[in-house]
Amino acid sequence: MDIQKAATALMEAETERKPIAPFTSSTEEISVDDAYKIQLFQIHQKVENGAEIVGKKIGLTSKAMQEMLNVNEPDYGHILNDMVYKDGESISLDKFIQPRIEFEIAFVLKEDLKGPGVTMNDVIAATDYVVPALEIIDSRIKDWQIKFEDTVADNGSSAGAIIGSTTAKLDDLDLAVIRMTATRNGGFLDTAFGSAVMGHPAEAVAWLANSLCSYGISLNAGEVILSGALSKAIPIEVGDTFTAEFEHIGAVTATFKK
Repeated sequence: MDIQKAATALMEAETERKPIAPFTSSTEEISVDDAYKIQLFQIHQKVENGAEIVGKKIGLTSKAMQEMLNVNEPDYGHILNDMVYKDGESISLDKFIQPRIEFEIAFVLKEDLKGPGVTMNDVIAATDYVVPALEIIDSRIKDWQIKFEDTVADNGSSAGAIIGSTTAKLDDLDLAVIRMTATRNGGFLDTAFGSAVMGHPAEAVAWLANSLCSYGISLNAGEVILSGALSKAIPIEVGDTFTAEFEHIGAVTATFKK
């Protein structure tokens, strides 16, 4: 697999909003390690061009999302500063190809986390606070015809993050039993508990810290870590307003325009 060629194709697809064929449909084989190298090549290029890494995202953490892709392990991607939006912001869909939205709990770290051996308790101790979050996922692969290696190469299909304006400390807060209720244009959409994410969202963050260590990457103080979707991703249409309300944490909203 030509890592640079594949990464360039994804970046061009993103810029031109013209998705490409899945890497997994090619006669050239792609491994999971190849896929992560393709992702990292893109991130390095964007950082060289002035972007800043402000966090990480974990994907495919819930049973619902794993079933969608027929996989049994999470993946991850990077969050850059130009991907972050404010709570309540009206977001243009012009920059996306086939966007969907997910409802998540985000961790903001006060200490670095670097594997191996990071535990859920380590994550809780290193967390400054949690916030409600929405993630915009998008695929630079045509018609979302993705397998695990495709989404990994494509930065975990990440495209944006809306970070809530309310924060909550983890003292005496059990994220596993917190209920999330999502609405679309004021109507009920879905509900789920924090336990949908690997039993506890902090377990997902621990998994991420341990997985990244093989690439020499750590989770850094000040970074925002999206811990994974509590329910299935929902396609976004012009005019949609989504709100996710989390018990004891708060709510986050985003509206989408043309």
